[in-house]
Amino acid sequence: MSCVPVGVPVMDDGDETCANCGKQGSDTVKLKNCNACRLVKYCGVDCQRAHRKQHKNACKRRAAELKNEQLYNQGHERPEGDFCPICTLPIPIPMEDHSLFAGCCMKRICNGCNYAAQKRGMFDCAFCRTPMPKNDANALALARARAARKDPVAINFLGEKYCRGKLGLQKDMQRAVALWTEAAELGSSRALSNLGIAYEVGEGVKQDMAKAAEFFTKAAMQGHVSSRHNLGCDDWQRGNFSRALRHFMISAKMGLQESVEMVKRAYTGGNATKEQYAEALKGYQDSVEEMKSHDRDEAKRLGF
Repeated sequence: MSCVPVGVPVMDDGDETCANCGKQGSDTVKLKNCNACRLVKYCGVDCQRAHRKQHKNACKRRAAELKNEQLYNQGHERPEGDFCPICTLPIPIPMEDHSLFAGCCMKRICNGCNYAAQKRGMFDCAFCRTPMPKNDANALALARARAARKDPVAINFLGEKYCRGKLGLQKDMQRAVALWTEAAELGSSRALSNLGIAYEVGEGVKQDMAKAAEFFTKAAMQGHVSSRHNLGCDDWQRGNFSRALRHFMISAKMGLQESVEMVKRAYTGGNATKEQYAEALKGYQDSVEEMKSHDRDEAKRLGF
């Protein structure tokens, strides 16, 4: 039976009371939380609708708080694909400068492990030992085979090749966006970031800054470092310096030098404290130390 309010609605005075009519929860009366704010409970849809006008301001405030808590409390660890599968260390940023992407197994292998493998006379894939593709056609065939098996890394990889017109493919941004959308739905944070960039610049899709921010947010919450930095830049440009600083602090501690520079800029401009800058710098330095290895240092020294 639906609960129709009578007289003045009753404010919630306990976890097991309908915020509108005051009915107590029981085995027969199942109360449900407001999905947006989780602050109050209702015994039915009619009560929730009746109480909406009275509750909406507090609901919006708390929903925004919950969204911020989720945004800033998640994504402090880099995703699995940012770690070399051989030495298991995080790859320095930008990863493209410090690793090789193996199209056979869709793994990103750090320069140190590639160097160590070749030093031992191993010139196939350092991870799966598959012979490296001899040409673009072979590399494309490998990627398409894995994409057909719904590998999100492979699907995103194909999207990037369509975006740049590589591996013999004609540049096609609409096709790239379609592939990134599929990869994002399968869990690729890199694809989410690529979609954010596409909407930010209006390539392959109509420019939409709100959608760009939405994709960057989802990627950042999965640990995508540059997406976190991009959110910080967006807030910085809007004058939301405190929000921007929170993003930059996170991405700085994850190893992004550009974020350290932004925290420094905030400090010199009076928008961050000396302690915050010191914290960001130490976090960045600790992250860089974590990414070091003898093989990586040797590979860098030799220009590998």
